[in-house]
Amino acid sequence: MAVVDPAEGAEGGTKGRLLVATPQLTDPNFTRTVVLVLEHDEPGAVGVVLNRPLHVEVDEILDVWADLARAAAPGVVFSGGPVSPDAVIGLARPAPGAVDPGWRPVLDGDAPGGAGVVDLSVAPVDQPVPLESVRLFSGYAGWAPGQLEGELDDGGWFLVDALADDLFCAEPDRLWHDVLQRQRGALAMLAAYPPTPSVN
Repeated sequence: MAVVDPAEGAEGGTKGRLLVATPQLTDPNFTRTVVLVLEHDEPGAVGVVLNRPLHVEVDEILDVWADLARAAAPGVVFSGGPVSPDAVIGLARPAPGAVDPGWRPVLDGDAPGGAGVVDLSVAPVDQPVPLESVRLFSGYAGWAPGQLEGELDDGGWFLVDALADDLFCAEPDRLWHDVLQRQRGALAMLAAYPPTPSVN
């Protein structure tokens, strides 16, 4: 997948794409993270971090979702970001033919990389509908108006296409590396960038 130029990632252009933290982004909340952008419009942007499992069992917070969460290994609650950690966001893969007007699609059949065999949606977690699997996030990542654009311009993030498998990655600790490695050119080489550059 090609990297998206930050200029193309203006308001609305980042929704459904991945923000991959660059090595220079040292904020501990976002170091080596991969963030799925859920919304990006005039009031700002909202996303969830895809690669920070908390190793908290889902049935500890929302028992009704436990079986569906276990269907998406590793089957635990994830930290979606530093904003409102008491809030829970559900990212779900609906069962074939399941439709619910309260859900908002994130990736659909026209998404890059074949994410189109299924709908991937953000769902209100208190409204179960027929699902194949679900991933629950505690908290989310949020940006004020213009903030994300500024961080992209400053080189804090790479903006790349999302694949369906990224959203339900079974090995989240590898996601930062794997997303970078599949990119073209010099960006792929950054996948080997050590967590601590002084140690190589």
